Amino acid sequence: MKLLSQLLTSVLVEEVIGDLNKEIIDVVSDSRKAEAGTLFVAIKGVSVDGHSFIPQLYGNGVAAIVCEELPAKLDPTTTYIRVSNSAVALGFIASEWWDNPSRKLKLVGVTGTNGKTTTATLIYEMARLFGYKAGLLSTVCNYIELEAIPATQTTPDPLTINQLLHRMVEAGCEYAAMEVSSHAAHQHRISGLHFAGGVFSNLTRDHLDYHKTFDAYLAAKKSFFDLLPSTAFALTNIDDKVGDVMLQNTRALKKRYSLRANADFMGRIIESRLDGTLMTFNNREVEVLFTGKFNAYNLLAVYSTAILLGWDNEEVLVNMSRLVPVAGRFQAFYSPRGYAAIVDYAHTPDAVVNVLNAIREVIGNNGKIITVVGAGGNRDKGKRPIMAREAASRSERVILTSDNPRDEEPADILHDMEAGLDDEGRIKTLSIVDRREAIRTATALATSGDVILIAGKGHEDYQEIKGVKHHFDDREIVKEIINNER
Repeated sequence: MKLLSQLLTSVLVEEVIGDLNKEIIDVVSDSRKAEAGTLFVAIKGVSVDGHSFIPQLYGNGVAAIVCEELPAKLDPTTTYIRVSNSAVALGFIASEWWDNPSRKLKLVGVTGTNGKTTTATLIYEMARLFGYKAGLLSTVCNYIELEAIPATQTTPDPLTINQLLHRMVEAGCEYAAMEVSSHAAHQHRISGLHFAGGVFSNLTRDHLDYHKTFDAYLAAKKSFFDLLPSTAFALTNIDDKVGDVMLQNTRALKKRYSLRANADFMGRIIESRLDGTLMTFNNREVEVLFTGKFNAYNLLAVYSTAILLGWDNEEVLVNMSRLVPVAGRFQAFYSPRGYAAIVDYAHTPDAVVNVLNAIREVIGNNGKIITVVGAGGNRDKGKRPIMAREAASRSERVILTSDNPRDEEPADILHDMEAGLDDEGRIKTLSIVDRREAIRTATALATSGDVILIAGKGHEDYQEIKGVKHHFDDREIVKEIINNER
């Protein structure tokens, strides 16, 4: 339990009605969990406004309510705290409730369209290779040292974030890495957190179903850097056209990394293979177990972060060679028939381009690329034809198929994708709604030296159809097919 006044220590309060000298037994933002003695924070969400549930709480003993607008009728037994933004307030309240765990860790946030999961995960892995206890908040899975906790969102809500960070502190963690999504930044889910550093990977089209415009998407990403303290570092990829934009208003120490230009941290690819790359980090050669320019950027970001955290350069270089790819990110499977299948999470046009370019860099003209790709339902429809067009322009064969159709008809999604194909693209493209059959067809078409890219789902082990998640794992299907070929 904590005093209400203590929970409001860092909150900009505009008006208080009632007693602040109350003991709070829990903090909630879901009205269904608001019970006697709790503090309820009313959030104006995307589809639901928590303020509308305030009258339903009268008489159940709720100790206090944080809101942006006071209700017409007040419960005399409840304390009301009016703020300008409840979502921002919740972040600071959640941090205080869990004893400000982000201030007891060196927390690094990673944002960008592509590369967040890989970069954040490898920062976590690098910390552990140095012998530190560390935590991770990511799309694939959350980790408290070695304890895996399933992830439901790229960036959870403030109460969940702070609870997980608190558990990391209790477990003795010194470092933590987390993905910072544009949704989380825009919805103030990272409010109240103290970051030791922020990393920007790149910015390409994604989530325009939510942000509506590219400028709004950019602003959401940039807001993370705008809020970094002067004690933190802000690390950006200056090869991206908006890389330096991220640093414009930050108070943090500004650092840059690049594969092309002069920067604080520079990298170069010397040789690429499907199972690894020889590259340099500030002119020092290292063999890494990753493939493709996009992964070279991720690794350079990890190297830069490690140095900025004060870790020994020589040991960082050794550990770069020991890092292993994240599940479902350019994960390769080899058939006895001589072809390779790559399972990757690429689900944006730019990500698909990056992976296909990486494959082409390795195989040149010595094999065909067969791409299996779909697009998610109830998401940005504008990227569907672009993804199909990019896949067709960089592959010898393309199979369009289901991803997570959600509430849409899979065939309708494929029609949207097909609209991006020209006559040449249509000739080389098949549309197969059943994803399992699409993968089987790709393997049947492959011959020795070919590479199949199965894009879009990566680590996911389900397909979401009409509100139901059905077990489905691209990696399992590929392994099953290859095992039957032996």
